Amino acid sequence: MPTNHLPALRPERPVWNKGRIIGQKRPLLPKHVWSIRVRLEMVASRRNLALFNMAVDSKLRGCDLACLKVRDVVAAGRVKERTSVTQSKTGKPVRFEITETTRQSLERWIADPEMLGLEYLWPSRLHHSAHLSTRQYARILREWIMSIGLEPSAYGTHSMRQTKVAQIYKKTGNLRAVQLLLGHTKMDSTVRYLGVDLDDALMLSEGIDL
Repeated sequence: MPTNHLPALRPERPVWNKGRIIGQKRPLLPKHVWSIRVRLEMVASRRNLALFNMAVDSKLRGCDLACLKVRDVVAAGRVKERTSVTQSKTGKPVRFEITETTRQSLERWIADPEMLGLEYLWPSRLHHSAHLSTRQYARILREWIMSIGLEPSAYGTHSMRQTKVAQIYKKTGNLRAVQLLLGHTKMDSTVRYLGVDLDDALMLSEGIDL
């Protein structure tokens, strides 16, 4: 009599992305920015407040934000209003503004005794690293997101990079400006980054009545 060979039963492994939102991360909305900022001010976290404000203003990738140096943002003893940083991914410089709110938080952080004589703007608290790692930055960001009740899997370090340019695009529809601010070499990259689609184009067109 032939023997039926049945497949061996294996215990089901939990799906790695179960309950998580995958794909492109969302930018923070203005109300989220203010909520996180208020919480950081309440706990008097000078470093994290300066880091958060700088992440929003600079629109830098996490790897470039994490290894900023004090000299990148300070000249003649004062925080600059604008600065330029060479991107590690492209090797090309990108300029960005440092708003008054961010300058004030940076000045308080740089004046902190913890920063005395240090080269990097976000020194690591681990002995083997001179500055914050992108993984540490991602963990800090996750804490910010959870502190205001958002789903952490929907946001990532790129959320901070997108936050300001998403509002610029929403208010102006100026893709070229967004491209320059993000330091993209190709417009296609900017379009994909913002998730621009036909509905966005139609909304802009509907706002023009000739």
